[in-house]
Amino acid sequence: MMDTPSYFPYADGLWRLHIGLVPLDPSRWIEIDERFGDYLTLKRRLLTEQRGEVLIAMPGSETEQQEVLELLLDHLPEYFPEHYRLKDSRLENQVTGEIWNPADHGFMPLELAARLVQEDLCLLRPMEEGYILSAACVCFPSRWLLTEKVGLPLTGIHAPVPGYAEQLAGPVDRFFERLRVETPMWRINWTIVDSPELFLLPGGAQPDSQITAQEAGERLWIRIERQTLRRLAESRTVLFTIRTYIHPLDILEQQPAMARALATAVRQIPKPMQLYKSILPVREALLGYLDRLAG
Repeated sequence: MMDTPSYFPYADGLWRLHIGLVPLDPSRWIEIDERFGDYLTLKRRLLTEQRGEVLIAMPGSETEQQEVLELLLDHLPEYFPEHYRLKDSRLENQVTGEIWNPADHGFMPLELAARLVQEDLCLLRPMEEGYILSAACVCFPSRWLLTEKVGLPLTGIHAPVPGYAEQLAGPVDRFFERLRVETPMWRINWTIVDSPELFLLPGGAQPDSQITAQEAGERLWIRIERQTLRRLAESRTVLFTIRTYIHPLDILEQQPAMARALATAVRQIPKPMQLYKSILPVREALLGYLDRLAG
């Protein structure tokens, strides 16, 4: 686990269902931290043992996949020279010791791209029916199944999200149509989970959860997703990246103001969203713990 979180998306004490996108500095597109090697090791295992669950591509997506790989091959050695070195057309990961020949790697392009970074990668292709999920490598889902999403438009992908159709579908569709190559965007999403697993499948806390306020700091985790969106210049497809961070709830022990803000935000989450995010079964324990930290 990271000792110090990079993001506190609940710091203002507000919870709201909104897009919340802001311009992204291209130099900050990809993020690397001290768990870089751990993330890539887990990706390698999942891509070997559960490949069909974490990597899916529709026929005809090869060109846009290659475009993603080439973006990363340009970006990584420039901004992370201590991690990546490009030499004689080969890319070396100086942390894991892996050496890749991008022209002869034996994987589909999106798989190699995903093996290079801690981010999950999703491609959303413009079609008559809207933007559809045409290819993705998602090793760190937050209680959803990639196999149920591929080929769906945005409204179908987000169908389980309470309020999405009514409040967000229109604005999101308009945003995708207006997104330009030169103006990538990013946003933060967060939730509370009862597991530190990065590969987090549907399920979670049950109605009879026995977690108490005294145990919440050790048995609950803050899960944060840093999401970026950028349009690919050639294919016009939108690349959506998800960088997942997991922090034990007790990381707030020394931050009473953040504990107070998180408690305030949690109290604002509508019940349908609490159920969707599996927060409801642990809500009282969570709030009891945060209120104690907040003083």
